[in-house]
Amino acid sequence: MKLLLTNDDGIASAFLHVLIGALRDAGHDLFVVAPKNEQSWIGAAKSRHRPVRSERAGRDFGCPAWTVDGTPADCVNIALAHLMPAAPDAVVSGINIGYNASLGFILASGTIGGAWEGAAHGLPGIALSQHLAPDVFEQLRRAQGRPDDAGASVTLAATARRAAVLVPELVRATPPRSFIVHNLNFPYPCHEYSEVRRTVPARVLVTRLFAPQPAGADGAHHFIYRPGEDITQPDSPLTDRAAIEAGFISHTVLDYTQIGQV
Repeated sequence: MKLLLTNDDGIASAFLHVLIGALRDAGHDLFVVAPKNEQSWIGAAKSRHRPVRSERAGRDFGCPAWTVDGTPADCVNIALAHLMPAAPDAVVSGINIGYNASLGFILASGTIGGAWEGAAHGLPGIALSQHLAPDVFEQLRRAQGRPDDAGASVTLAATARRAAVLVPELVRATPPRSFIVHNLNFPYPCHEYSEVRRTVPARVLVTRLFAPQPAGADGAHHFIYRPGEDITQPDSPLTDRAAIEAGFISHTVLDYTQIGQV
């Protein structure tokens, strides 16, 4: 298949690099357009109020690769309109450092925003995210996604191989112009035999994401990560967070045609 890859952790993320390798080894024709810098929590935002620049990536990925100094949605929009010689079969976004599970995280996710931009162009969109233990997540965040933990490296490799199998199956199952994004969250640890379960988004309140404005320093509110506050979850259907915690790969179908349905 011909696939457009993007992410929200930036072109330097090892999570993107491992995915590129797994999809390339599986025989897919890849085109990479990723943000120049990290664009987490940016959702589907586009850079309306400033010029955006694209340039060839500074390393060899074994396929055409570009960076854009904008959001994941900018990357996909510019790639489809100006960089790719022909339309791809799908847009794949990830692998994200950390999960994108629950309503609050899904709507804020730059990873899902990139996949949604593909869906808005009539293409299947697939978002891939890797759940991590808190200490591993913090290490990876500081190291731009370069794992120095053996367990994280093994899990990432397994996730990428599983993704290389699942992506073409999901693309074939998704009709064109269906406005569907497949949101896949992989557990930690992930194995070659980890099962996929269909899920719905958990309902989690995501509040107090900014620290108080201090009197000194720069006098600004700074973003602080919080996993959100769980509210009562149903036993059925299975939620994305419950599936991840049980060691399953969570597959949530985000069908945007259902918004506003009665």
